Formats: sequence, structure tokens, C-alpha cells
Amino acid sequence: MRTALLSLLLFATPAHALNEGLQCVPFARALTGVEIRGDAHSWWDQAEGRYERGSRPKVGAVMTFIPHGNMRLGHVAAVRRIIDKRTLLISHANWSTIGGVRGHIEEDVRVIDVSEENDWSRVRVWYTPNGALGTTEWPLHGFIYPDRPRKEAEARKALAAVLAVTPRPASPTLAATMTPRGSTNPAPNQKAAARNAIAPPTRPMGFALSSGLLAEIDRKAKKEKPRAAS
Repeated sequence: MRTALLSLLLFATPAHALNEGLQCVPFARALTGVEIRGDAHSWWDQAEGRYERGSRPKVGAVMTFIPHGNMRLGHVAAVRRIIDKRTLLISHANWSTIGGVRGHIEEDVRVIDVSEENDWSRVRVWYTPNGALGTTEWPLHGFIYPDRPRKEAEARKALAAVLAVTPRPASPTLAATMTPRGSTNPAPNQKAAARNAIAPPTRPMGFALSSGLLAEIDRKAKKEKPRAAS
């Protein structure tokens, strides 16, 4: 069972939704309830004395990245699932360049701890354009823990409020539509949007957070188990 789960995780891809212009900070704040403002690189220091901090991931915590390379302002993400001591899933925004632009929401994004001491000081992050883990080892400050983990309904409501005030691009795009996992073709509503797009929407469309990746993995693993035994 464990072997099947791990092998499936190697090929699992995150879901994403187009919402150009969304930054990582308001997205992480909405999902976690950690009320810190300012650039992502400042969150770790700002959290001192306000929130508990640590080096171990917890569901609902904020993962804080140290500025590195071209990522001069740092990055923050929300921890969504703990897979094992070296693997977790996050949700974040404005990481991958998808369709030539950034600012997208990405869910069920795999992150691997590559530090020598398994202290989550360096990680590799799934990069959607490559369909694989990125090769860069990103340094982390650590994790900021909210006073209480934000419930899913509360997180979705907070995210909807953020999307409602997020400026949209001036040019028509296939925006705010989900890309089906495993599909390389646009969904029917995407095709219709492409044909009929004359002007951008007057207001952002909503986006529902999904939690189906692990259930999908479990279903596939159950099928693999009898095959392995035969």
C-alpha cells in the first residue's frame, strides 16, 4: 500500500486555476488566518511574539521562504496535507508561470524536504510548466502557526473575498476555470470562453478549493494492491 501511494505521488500533478494578478501574501493570509501584512520575506520576523514559529510543518501553517535567486521578495504558502516526514502538499499563488503569465492559484502542490537533517530548511517545489519538481533548492525560514487552524469553509469564504477585490488583466484570458487533472485539452467552458471573449469579466469569478488528490491516490492504490499480490 505504501509503495503504491509513493509511486502515485511521484506522478500526481496539482490542480490550478487562472487568476492573473493574485499574489502569494493575500492568498496565504486567507487560507491560514495568519494576519500579517507586507512582503512575504518580512513575515517571519513580523510573526515573532505574535504567532508560534517552528521548523516542523503542520496543517494550516504558513510555509515561509527566504528570498533566493530571482525570488527577491520571498514567498509564503499554506500547508494543506502532510504526506510523510519528507513530503507535504501546499496551496499557494503566484509561483508557476502558466500560459505565459503568473499570479495563478495552485493546489495540491508537492513539496519535498531536501535538507540533510530533515529540518525543512531547504525544499524543492513542484513546478507546473515542467510537470515535475523544480531543480532549485529553496531555503525556508520555517513555519508560522496560526492560533487555530482555519476551517475549510472559513478559508473558502476568506479567499472569495480576496478574489472579489483582485484586479483582473485587461486582455481576455481563460480565467478562473479549473483544468481537469490528466487533461491536456481545455475544458468545454474554457473553449467557450475563448470563442466568446470580447472583454474581461466585470468581476472575478469564484474558485472552490479542492481536496480530492489524496482520495484519488487512495482509490488508485487500492486497485494497485491486489495487482501487486497476484
